[in-house]
Amino acid sequence: MLIRTIEKFLRQTGMPATKFGRLATHDPRFVLDLRNGRMPRSNTERRVESFIADYLGEQNVG
Repeated sequence: MLIRTIEKFLRQTGMPATKFGRLATHDPRFVLDLRNGRMPRSNTERRVESFIADYLGEQNVG
């Protein structure tokens, strides 16, 4: 489930949920909305998963 992946990412990185939403989807309320039951579109899910993979990849390189 996407929210579990995001929550794990937030714990690992210490990134605030609003910053994650702004960077990944241009929506600072994205994570809060997911926590409240919002179901993202499949395109949004892929974009978020790609953002997480890219971010973690950059952290491991740098």
